[in-house]
Amino acid sequence: MKRLLHRWLVLFLHLRQISTPTWRRESGAGRQLCHSPCAAAILCPFGGGVSILRAHERNVMKTIRFTTLVLVAAAMLAGCAHTQPKDRLSDSFFSDMMYLKPGHQSARASSWNETGKNRDMKAINPGDTLVLADLEGAGCIRHIYFTIAGGPHYMRDLVLRMWWDGEEHPSVEAPFGDFFGLGHERVVLFKSLLVTVNEGGNGYSGTHGFNCYFPMPFARGAKLTLSNEGPRRIGAVWYHVDYELFDDLPDQVGRFHAQWRRENPTVIVPPQEPDRANLDGKDNYVILDAQGTGNLAGYFLHVENLNKGWYGEGDDMIFIDGEDWPPSFHGTGSEEIFGGGACPNTRYTGPYTGYHLVASPGFAGKQSMYRFFANDPIRFDESIRVTIEHGTGNNLANDYTSTAFWYQTEPHAPHPPLPPVPDRYARTGDDPYEVAYQRLNEFKRKMGEITVAARQGRVPFDIDTWAEAFIEQSVRLPKKLDEREYDDVITTCDAWIARLNGLIEKGNATEQ
Repeated sequence: MKRLLHRWLVLFLHLRQISTPTWRRESGAGRQLCHSPCAAAILCPFGGGVSILRAHERNVMKTIRFTTLVLVAAAMLAGCAHTQPKDRLSDSFFSDMMYLKPGHQSARASSWNETGKNRDMKAINPGDTLVLADLEGAGCIRHIYFTIAGGPHYMRDLVLRMWWDGEEHPSVEAPFGDFFGLGHERVVLFKSLLVTVNEGGNGYSGTHGFNCYFPMPFARGAKLTLSNEGPRRIGAVWYHVDYELFDDLPDQVGRFHAQWRRENPTVIVPPQEPDRANLDGKDNYVILDAQGTGNLAGYFLHVENLNKGWYGEGDDMIFIDGEDWPPSFHGTGSEEIFGGGACPNTRYTGPYTGYHLVASPGFAGKQSMYRFFANDPIRFDESIRVTIEHGTGNNLANDYTSTAFWYQTEPHAPHPPLPPVPDRYARTGDDPYEVAYQRLNEFKRKMGEITVAARQGRVPFDIDTWAEAFIEQSVRLPKKLDEREYDDVITTCDAWIARLNGLIEKGNATEQ
């Protein structure tokens, strides 16, 4: 070990003589809320002890020699990782599970039936609000889970809100589906590090599991609600809010926030040219505009491409602390943000990046994507404005929707008001994906209708026919939809709908 440290010191001093750049270190003090470097990075708006190179100080990258210094030093320090203090065995992502924390109380708020019976769900009538959790003291929410049996627009009818420490305005305000990455009111199964949407039984005829793993700390209390702002009753909501309570929260820990936005459609900036220059970013689509000290943790972006062809030549531009153009973060196109190769036309999902909905190989219709900054949060001291061009130089008019996640100090600025409920609903297009999706849902509704009719004795119950139809609409056809075999889905659904309608008509005729 001494020999290794000696070699590292000699190398460091040698390179330091070659190049000594100027840089700044930002750090935060206090005990950590979590041993996970990912969680610690996004939670702490003051840096969490992690060194930061600010954009306006990037003159440090002028020499290859200093780059070499950074890379070699990082590699050597990684090799010396076992020299950390004796009371810290590991700082890996999953290491928090093995550290004992006396005084931390783990608990769950849920929809369980307090009578001890099995109806462990809640209904929400139009205009009503369900309180999911109302907690007192200091703590941190670790996991949120839902499954919901709702109507055709429950993803936008339901609004999720969260307040921390008795604040007046909610820190989180977003339609339910958008919070979980479903920005087109379409069920899309995907698995990322921080948000997942999982399968349930019976495919499209069943429900799905919505999970969020963003840590959500609070110092004096937390309140979470789910409001039904639509015209239909939501028949069943199952939920878990898993959390822990402890004595106090470190001062440098930011509060979790989420904000929903939509521009439908985006406005073309004249002149509409294929390679228009954008030298200010003022007409970009705005994903987030926040004031305070904090960290950007990630966002979902959804595009309804109303044009034919590739839509994603829009650069992302992130303006930090009121800076002018060019911003600290200037991208090179949409797909780079979300970790894809040039012009991705197939879906993929990963821990931090994904294109989890790509409706058409020709880029038309619905597209969904995500980027989580779990290991590389974007920090700001005074404000942040996260934007993206809609086409090159904002030369395309499309339907853009987003949900941004970030941590910051309080107070925060109020969120933009949500539009009226009908204006929140996703477009219903005529592209092949949309037609196939709607036809599959019509098949689902028809199966529900004939099942009820059979139970009431109004139509003959043919178990073989019912089982065959059930397998088609719950197993085979959803797979075909994911594989983009839209013609097969449409043709099969039409045939089954006609067949089921025939059974219903036969039953009605028998009754008469």
